[in-house]
Parts: sequence; structure tokens; C-alpha cells
Amino acid sequence: MMKLGRDVVHFLQNQGFVVVSTIDAAGYPHNSCKGIVEIDESGRVYLLDLFRARTRRNLEANPLISITAVDEHKFSGYCLKGRARIVSQEEIKPHLTRAWEERITSRLTKRLIKNIHGEKGHALHPEALLPKPEYVIAMDVEEVVDLAPYPGSR
Repeated sequence: MMKLGRDVVHFLQNQGFVVVSTIDAAGYPHNSCKGIVEIDESGRVYLLDLFRARTRRNLEANPLISITAVDEHKFSGYCLKGRARIVSQEEIKPHLTRAWEERITSRLTKRLIKNIHGEKGHALHPEALLPKPEYVIAMDVEEVVDLAPYPGSR
């Protein structure tokens, strides 16, 4: 596991979602959007996967994973590469469940405020309909790729 810099952790904590890439049985990449539940400088990232489909199946067969996030306005981003495992509901530590609930509450609050101010958004508040997680994906980071055109120029 690779230690992460504070700038990487801070950047990823502030993303609404990340793009998670896995490899399917035929060797093709599969990409999906997931929310980060927790990330810390030790190099472990916990991701929420509510749909229990391709990503889980791919990781059970091949633990290689990458997560990517970009900020198009700042022209920056990171790709984290590593290995992942499925953490079952019984193994999920209570602080991870609380962290996810806090993230959902924060997203709902921001969406409601935007709607009150007349900004466009999703009127149905889909976050409120999300089920409780049955498992999380635990990723151990092995490599960090700085996606800025001039890495280190932050």
C-alpha cells in the first residue's frame, strides 16, 4: 500500500464521485461511477457500490482497480491504481456507515439549497432513495498518477 499526499486525499474527498475501472472476464475495461466513503493518507480507499453487478463480479475475478477523478475547471486530477477486495456488510466498520450517511446528507442538503435558489438540478433527490450498503470496496493504492498537464504545478 502506498501513502497518499494530503493534496491527493483532499482532492478526492471533495469529488462527488469517481470513475472506477475494472477488467471484465473477456479482458475489457469496465467503468462505473462510485462514491468515496473514506480515503486516508495510509493509501486505503473505501468505495460504495450499491448496484452489485459488474464491478463486484469483475473484482471477485480480478482485484486490479483504478479510480479517476478530474476537476475540469482547475485542469487537474488523479488516477489511483491498486488492488481491491469486497468488504461484506458484516465486516463494515460502523464509522464507514456513518461516513456514507453524512455524505448523503451533505449531498441532499446542497441539492435542496440549489433548488431553493432556482438552480437546475435533479428534482427528485435520488440520494434519498439509495439503499443501505450491503458491502463496500476496499482499495489499497499502489500507484498515483497526476493527471495535470504539468504535474506538480498545483
